[in-house]
Amino acid sequence: MYFLKTQVSFDSAHFLYGYEGKCSNIHGHRWTIEVTVKNAFLQRNGQQKGMIMDFSDLKKSLQLIADHYDHALIYEKNTLKSDTMECLKRDGFRLIELPFRPTAENLSRHFFTILKERGFRPHNVTVYETPDNCAMYEEG
Repeated sequence: MYFLKTQVSFDSAHFLYGYEGKCSNIHGHRWTIEVTVKNAFLQRNGQQKGMIMDFSDLKKSLQLIADHYDHALIYEKNTLKSDTMECLKRDGFRLIELPFRPTAENLSRHFFTILKERGFRPHNVTVYETPDNCAMYEEG
């Protein structure tokens, strides 16, 4: 089996609604998304001969995901009061609502699914909240 790995980073804020601890407050991270794709064989012809795929194709798709989440407040649906939402929107803040709690674990699965839907064969996706703390998702 052959593996290819790349990563991109973005900055955004989140909070964990219902969590008892510091992470219940809005705080930011320099998130890093690391993806590993796999294939049992390499391309046999053309420009990509001897490759799983061109690194740049994978990197571009991953960068599009990161760009979407960059410099936004990522939050779980129904966890901000309507007047809070109205104020944030009126003041021009970029908000990204998700149907799940925005933990590194859930984001790793979310990004895995997006990549799979875009035609990639991810082996796993790792999401780092800090250089030392990460969560990984791979299908079982």
